[in-house]
Amino acid sequence: MLDLDFSPEQEMLRQTTRDVLQRHCPLDVVRDMEDNPTGYPLSLWTQLGELDLIGLLLPPEHGGSGMTLVEGVALYQEFGRALVPIPHFVSAVLSGGVLARSASETLKTQWLDGLASGEAIFTPAWLEPENGYSPRGIEARAEPDGEDGFRLSGTKRHVAFAAAADRLVVLARTGDDAEAIDLFLVDPTAVGVTLRQQFTIASDTQYEVTFDNVALSGQDRIGAAGTGWATWQDVLEPALVLLAAQAVGGARYALEITNQYAKDRQQFDKPLGAFQALAHNLADAATNLDGAEQLVHEAAWAGASGRSLRSLAPMAKLFACRTFRDITAMAQQIFGGVGFTLDFDIQLYFRRAKQQQVMWSNDRSLEDAVAAALLD
Repeated sequence: MLDLDFSPEQEMLRQTTRDVLQRHCPLDVVRDMEDNPTGYPLSLWTQLGELDLIGLLLPPEHGGSGMTLVEGVALYQEFGRALVPIPHFVSAVLSGGVLARSASETLKTQWLDGLASGEAIFTPAWLEPENGYSPRGIEARAEPDGEDGFRLSGTKRHVAFAAAADRLVVLARTGDDAEAIDLFLVDPTAVGVTLRQQFTIASDTQYEVTFDNVALSGQDRIGAAGTGWATWQDVLEPALVLLAAQAVGGARYALEITNQYAKDRQQFDKPLGAFQALAHNLADAATNLDGAEQLVHEAAWAGASGRSLRSLAPMAKLFACRTFRDITAMAQQIFGGVGFTLDFDIQLYFRRAKQQQVMWSNDRSLEDAVAAALLD
């Protein structure tokens, strides 16, 4: 029989993470990190490294714990609940995953242990102005230069924690075919690299990064020529499940504080929750959230069991992030005008829910992925 509940060990991981985040990352810290150029509290990042939570999903031969997607979901539900502002996803999941899958042994030895401990931070540079999520959306080019070098030019946006990163993992076009794309390690302080902070609805830390004829060596390329897009998709697919888990965690907490407010807030001499229309909205939210959580856990179980995530991963991200956004929008209606003020926590979740819905893969690209899995 399929059992989607956490094991005692996984439940211990989840509870340990919650305890650490309650001590080191209350929502006051989240507020302090908004629009901060660095974007994460060093004390929390250090604590997560000491508990071996940063390298949870990285291979043990390079300093990680080699855990499965189920443990990742346990971790990320708590990250979502706390709105934790750290580069774990971009560094230890995406960038570390790319290196673990395709990098040379030299690059793995040089960097993976640091990524697992948190001593090094990497971040992907993928999306471009006015372009989409498909391989055709990558127009930044790495032109051959000399015997085995390259010259990189182009612009990337929504590059998280770029100012704090030791290296950027850049997707760049090396040919005219749709998937003629490679992955390159780029030093953000190199000549020709310019960072400009972007300010977002979630007030998180993102940058626009411009590359102007940046010199790269052949050793900076990750994997064989022309394999960059396939590697990126292989790493991004299970990562979507973690984003879905993060959305479930945020939605769960947002619903909890909204339920409490509906019990405490009096209107016409009775609690808001006593009004049938509001009670039904809360009931719908709880129902959808339970469905999203079960879908996320099923996807995590499939990934940990070696089963295909081709449809489950985009389904989980699509439904969980949409549910997060819908619950927080409904919550704003119940809180009323005060819910938009900075003193109330619900606005933190509302703003991040919308951004999480469109980041990394938006609803349209996820629907295309699910349709392709069903119809191709």
